[in-house]
Amino acid sequence: MKAEKSLRVCEKGHTYYKSSDCRSCPTCDKEEKPESGFLSKLAAPARRALTNVGIDTLEKLSQYTEKDILNLHGIGKTTMPILRTSLEEAGLSFKE
Repeated sequence: MKAEKSLRVCEKGHTYYKSSDCRSCPTCDKEEKPESGFLSKLAAPARRALTNVGIDTLEKLSQYTEKDILNLHGIGKTTMPILRTSLEEAGLSFKE
């Protein structure tokens, strides 16, 4: 059984249909995607999860344990290898 999609309008005036309670606008997500850096490698929910808690650099990310990051809504198991690799490439790692 599919949930019915409802028409929504974001703060910037973009219209879109969503069936979930998630308020993210797909157009805004595309516009806000960084062109480079580790956040550019992540899906929008994972990017939002990190930036919502103030993680916007690898140095800040390295101050958290993997468990801390996995507990954020929007972070899934497919995100973790990307984060680990990004940290390793910068000579960093998750907090023990």
